[in-house]
Amino acid sequence: MHVSGRRLASRGVWTVGALLLSAALLAACGESAQEKATAQVCSSRNTISKEVQKLESLTPSSSAADEAKKSLETISDELKKIRDAQSDLASPRKEQVEAATSTFGADLKTIGLEVAASLPAGNTEAAVAAATPKLKASAEKLGADYRQALGPISCT
Repeated sequence: MHVSGRRLASRGVWTVGALLLSAALLAACGESAQEKATAQVCSSRNTISKEVQKLESLTPSSSAADEAKKSLETISDELKKIRDAQSDLASPRKEQVEAATSTFGADLKTIGLEVAASLPAGNTEAAVAAATPKLKASAEKLGADYRQALGPISCT
């Protein structure tokens, strides 16, 4: 019985050891909060880039105002996602992202108001054509602001 007890204790130690090793391996496979935050920042940055490009390439049409509005809303949503993730970033990246989102967010707000003011009340071709120069100038400014504020954030 004494030998049998040792075997049982030995099996218990091995079982506990195997469980601990499995748990450690599973924990190592998951992403850290910092890695998740970096992935979110980069994903949102890429989405913002695409929306800025859409705005810069808008042509006068009856759907231009709606397209501009959708792009600005998407940019705003993605900027919020970046802000939510930045607390999990490590320094100095955290400071870089905070500064970039602060600058770009202020620019987005100003440009969003300019775009809203220039959008035609009716979506007639003439109204859209009249608003197009202002929309184009606002989109180009937003593009420049994006490239200056968020462009330098490395995602490679």
